[in-house]
Amino acid sequence: MTKRPEEIALLAESGRLLASVFGYLDRLNLIGMSTLQVNDMAEHFIVNELKARPASKGQYGFAYALNASRNNVVCHGVPSATEILQNGDIVNFDITLEKNGFIADSSKTYLIGEVSLPATRLVQVTYEAMWKGINAVRPGNRLGDIGHAIERHARQNGYSVVREYCGHGIGREMHEPPEVLHWGRPRTGLLLREGMVFTIEPMINQGRDAVRTKGDGWTVVTLDGTLSAQFEHTVAVTRDGVQVLTLRPEERPTG
Repeated sequence: MTKRPEEIALLAESGRLLASVFGYLDRLNLIGMSTLQVNDMAEHFIVNELKARPASKGQYGFAYALNASRNNVVCHGVPSATEILQNGDIVNFDITLEKNGFIADSSKTYLIGEVSLPATRLVQVTYEAMWKGINAVRPGNRLGDIGHAIERHARQNGYSVVREYCGHGIGREMHEPPEVLHWGRPRTGLLLREGMVFTIEPMINQGRDAVRTKGDGWTVVTLDGTLSAQFEHTVAVTRDGVQVLTLRPEERPTG
């Protein structure tokens, strides 16, 4: 379950490359683009510019390089030529990248054009909640400390945490033990040890936490139709804290 230092170094390289994919997307004018166009451009960048592999493509039969989860889509949104990003939308792009046999996983929710204050606030609180969880990562803490920190911040701001989906260990495989819940009780769950690598990826809803899966078998939406946002990083437990392997250049850890 734990990784050797040389393995974490390779995971960090995959994470650095993945962060550059989001830098590439940041420079695009997303208004008017289809989610399939974004997928194709991201895949081209990963394969041709970074000489890496989009790890989600072909995983469990999924045909695309990223998930595109727009507005009330919680996760696993399927890119589509007919889904056009419009002014006022929010959309999460969830991307995995494999280089030298190791996989990094990260996601970011984008504000498209002029977004309403309630939607902007949801996205900001979701980002903060992810960092609350990351800041609970250190040897001697437990997985429940991460979930509790996330859920507490979301609930304090009037939101709910999706419980059906969670973070996960990652390395040579996209999904490894342990499961990292985004809710929980302090001082419960698996003890964190140096060398563990996993994702933290809370999905936060404006309304109820209930979700349903659409007929395509992939796309998960809020049951009440309210907005949902998500952020994700791949992290490693270090000797005295945490290393965010997918940290983007413009980011600064948030308490």
